[in-house]
Amino acid sequence: MACAPRTSVVRSLKVNDTGYASTVFIGDLIDFSPVTYVFAVQREIPVFYGDEGHLSAYSLYSAPLPIGRQEPAVQMDVTNTSPVISVRDVRVVAISAASMVQFGSVRLIRADARVKNIRQLLRGLPPK
Repeated sequence: MACAPRTSVVRSLKVNDTGYASTVFIGDLIDFSPVTYVFAVQREIPVFYGDEGHLSAYSLYSAPLPIGRQEPAVQMDVTNTSPVISVRDVRVVAISAASMVQFGSVRLIRADARVKNIRQLLRGLPPK
């Protein structure tokens, strides 16, 4: 850990919804690596063929993740004046795909969410 571990105390937490590969974590964490691949086809007339959704047909799912620019390491000393991370009341409406809400320390996060949306609309019909 970059900092000395501390105790996380949360008085009240309400989460309405968590998406795929998402989490709520209270405490210290070394590594968090959620991955979500979504393939969504929306049709004006709901027809399902049964053989759709082969992710290998789309380069989006196999392309390497871009890596951000690496900054040089920074030397620092941290002195926590309190051994406790204290949180009162938190309300979260939603945690989306490959994401997190955390109370504590984390050393490394690698989150990967890839979404392909296809909308198939009818042509030639007047709008409703």
